[in-house]
Amino acid sequence: MAQALATPLASSLSLLCNTTTTKNPNSLSSSLSFPTPTLPKLRGLGIKCARVGGVEIPNNKRVEYSLQYIHGIGRTRARQILCDLSMENKVTKDLSEDELITLRDEVSKYMIEGDLRRFNSLAIRRLKEIQCYRGVRHIQGLPCRGQRTKNNCRTLKGKKVAIAGKKKAPR
Repeated sequence: MAQALATPLASSLSLLCNTTTTKNPNSLSSSLSFPTPTLPKLRGLGIKCARVGGVEIPNNKRVEYSLQYIHGIGRTRARQILCDLSMENKVTKDLSEDELITLRDEVSKYMIEGDLRRFNSLAIRRLKEIQCYRGVRHIQGLPCRGQRTKNNCRTLKGKKVAIAGKKKAPR
C-alpha cells in the first residue's frame, strides 16, 4: 500500500527537480521548473438531475420509468400523465425546460410522496383508535386482509421463535 502511494510521488519529484542551466555553463545558479498541472477531462460528470415532485428522477431512463421513482406514481399513472400531456416518452435528460415545467405541474395535481404517506398513516391510526378488526390486526402486527397465518406472513410476524418443550410428532 505504501509502495503504491510512493510510486506516483517519486515520478512527480523527478519532474519538479528538473534543473535547467542558463547560457553560462559555469554559472552555479540553477532554477527549478514546475510543470503546469493539467486537469483530466472527465466525461459524464455534468450531472443535470431532473427534480419532479420533490424527488430526483434518473436521467438515463425514459420518462415513463423515471416517474415511477416518485412514491404514489406507478406504471399506469405514469402512462396517464404522458397521455394527458401528449408528451413523447423520451429519455429524461433530453427533456427541455418547458417540458419539465409542464411535467412538474401535471405531477403536482396528484397526491404523492409526503402527503400520500401522511394520508395512509392517518387512515391506519384511525382504524387503531376505533379498535375495529383491521385496526386490531395492525396493532398486533398481523395481516388484516384475510390471509392465513399458520405458515406464512413472516414479514409481519417477524423471525420464527422456537417454543421450548415442543417435540415433533414421530412419523
